[in-house]
Amino acid sequence: MPDSPPPTEFSDTSPRGHACIQSYLKSLDNSPGVYRMLNEKSEVLYVGKARSLRQRVSNYARPSGHSARIARMISETTSMMFLTTRTETEALLLEQNLIKQLKPRYNVLLRDDKSFPYILLPKDHAFPQLRKHRGRRSVKGSYFGPFASAGAVNRTLNQLQRVFLLRNCTDSVFHSRTRPCLLYQIKRCSAPCVGYVTEEDYAGLVADAERFLSGKSTRIQAQLAQDMQAASDGMEFERAAALRDRIRALTNVQQSQGVNPRGVTEADVIAVNLEKGQACVQVFFIRANQSWGNRDFYPATGAGAEEPEILEAFLTQFYDGKEPPRLLLLSHELENADLVAAALAERAGRKVELAVPQRGEKAELVENALRNARESLAMRMASTAAQGRLLDGLADAFGLDGPPDRVEVYDNSHIQGTDAVGAMIVAGRDGFIKSQYRKFNIRGDSLTPGDDFGMMKEVLTRRFQRLLKEDPDRQGDTWPDLLLIDGGAGQVSVVAEIMADLGVDDIPVVGVAKGIDRDAGKEEFHRPGARPFALRHNDPVLYFVQRLRDEAHRFAIGTHRAKRAKAVSASPLDDIPGVGAGRKRALLAHFGSAKAVARAGLSDLQAVGGISETLAQVIHDHLNAR
Repeated sequence: MPDSPPPTEFSDTSPRGHACIQSYLKSLDNSPGVYRMLNEKSEVLYVGKARSLRQRVSNYARPSGHSARIARMISETTSMMFLTTRTETEALLLEQNLIKQLKPRYNVLLRDDKSFPYILLPKDHAFPQLRKHRGRRSVKGSYFGPFASAGAVNRTLNQLQRVFLLRNCTDSVFHSRTRPCLLYQIKRCSAPCVGYVTEEDYAGLVADAERFLSGKSTRIQAQLAQDMQAASDGMEFERAAALRDRIRALTNVQQSQGVNPRGVTEADVIAVNLEKGQACVQVFFIRANQSWGNRDFYPATGAGAEEPEILEAFLTQFYDGKEPPRLLLLSHELENADLVAAALAERAGRKVELAVPQRGEKAELVENALRNARESLAMRMASTAAQGRLLDGLADAFGLDGPPDRVEVYDNSHIQGTDAVGAMIVAGRDGFIKSQYRKFNIRGDSLTPGDDFGMMKEVLTRRFQRLLKEDPDRQGDTWPDLLLIDGGAGQVSVVAEIMADLGVDDIPVVGVAKGIDRDAGKEEFHRPGARPFALRHNDPVLYFVQRLRDEAHRFAIGTHRAKRAKAVSASPLDDIPGVGAGRKRALLAHFGSAKAVARAGLSDLQAVGGISETLAQVIHDHLNAR
C-alpha cells in the first residue's frame, strides 16, 4: 500500500474450529488488516478484512450465532494467517487482491475479468480515424466508454459513420488512396483521403462526434438544422440535402438507443439476483445520458453468500483495473458501503457515490437491471441443467467414474506441415469455457512435416508438464477429467503412451474417429485397450461430442489461419533490433518495399526520419548479412 508501513505477518497451528480461532486472540490487537483461514492441508478457505482484527476474530471464536456457510468454514479451519494494514481501505484492497490470487472456496469470486471496449478519437493525426479500442490507453486521444461488448461498439460506430462521416480506415490505407472508397459513395465518409473535405471542416466533424458521445446531441441537431436552413437560403441545395441526411441519421440514432435516461448522465446500474446458490450480476453502462449496453456476470458465491456480500465483493473486484463512474446504482444495500466508496474513490482519484434508489427514474433503472438478472440466471440454470445431463450421459457412454467437470479436446491444424498449430478447447457444466482455450505453436524442429502423432505428442507434453509444475497435487480446477482426441486407435495409443511417460495415466482418454465414409453420425470411439464402439445415431451424447469436436476444429483452424496470415505479412524489417512499428512504417513509406530498403545505402537510410547513423548501420548490416 502506498505510504503504509510494511505489513506484519505471522502464522501458527492450532486445534480445529472454534478452539483454533480462540487461540489467536491473545496475540491480536485492534489494528485493521486481512486474515486468512486455512484447513489441515494448508489450503486457504477464506480471506477477510477487518477494521479490528481482534474483534473480527473474536466473532468467529463464538460457538453459535453463525450462518450455515460460516459454521462450515469455521469447522474446517485448523490455522490462520494475518496481515496488518494502516487503514481499513487498504485492508479492503489487499483482501480483494488475495482473493483473486488464491481463489478461496468460501469467498465470492468474479470469474469473468475481461476488459471492455471503448471508442477512440486519436489526437495524433490531422484526419483522425474513429475506431474501437481495448486495453491500455497508450494512444493520445479522447476515449468514450466503456461499452458492454464489441457488438455495442460496432453498432455505435456504424451509426456515427452515417452522421459524422469520419473515416474508419487505417493510416496505411488512408495514405495510399488515390480515389474515394465505397463508404464515400454510400455517404458514410467525407473522403479526407483524397481531399474532398478540408482539415478545418473535418475537425468540425470530429468536434461534433465528441459532443455527441459526451451527451450533447440536441445542440448538434439544432446547429445542423440552422446550417441546413442557411444553405437552403443561399441556394446551396446540394449541401442542404447532405445536412438533411445527417439530421435524419442523427434522429434514427437517438430513436434506436433504447433506454436513455434523462436524469442520469453517468452511472453503472448493478443488480444481483440469487437463486439456489447461483448468482447473476447484471451491469448496465450509462454514459452521456445514453445506454451503452449491458453485461451479465456469474460470480462464484462462496458456498452460500447472500446478495449484499456478493455485490460488495463484485464491486471491489470488478473495478480493479477499471475506472468506476461517478455514480453506482445498486439493487441492495452494502454492509460496508462507505468503505467500498472510499476504496473506489481512491482508485478513481475522485468521489464515487453508491446509491440504492427507492423511487423515480433511478429506481426504474435498477428494477430493469434486476429483471434482466433474473431472466439471465433462469436461462443459465436451465442451460446448466441440460449440460449436466449431457455430462452424465458422457460418463455412462465412456465408462467414467463420474460426470466430468472439465473436458479438454485437442486438435491440430496445418497445410502440408507448414504453420502447424495445436489447439485445446475446454468444456464443463457451464458450457464452453473460452477463457481456458489454449493454442500451441508447434516448435519441434525434428518433426516430419505433417506428422500428426509428433505434433500431438508435443502439445500434450507441453500441456501436462506445465500442469505438473504449476499444480502437482491437483488441488486446482485446471486438471481435466476427460481428454477427447480427434483421431482413432493410433492417436489414442500415442496419447496413452505420452500420459504414462508423464505419470498421469489416470486421466481417461477417448479418440473420436470419423468412422465409415467419414460421415457425421457414424463416429467411432476408441479407448486404450478396448474395442472401438459407436453410439446410436440419435443419441444426444453423440451430438454433444460432435459439438465438442467441431468447436476444437474451429478453434484450431482459426488459430492456423491467423498464424499463416501473420507469416504472409511478415517482413525482413520485423527482426531488426531497434526498428519498431513506427520506424518500419517510415522506412516502407520512404522506400516503398523491404527489398528497396535492403538495397539502400547508409546515407539513404539516414535520410529517413527517426533513423540515426548508428541505427542505419544496424539496418544495413542486418539486411545485407551473408
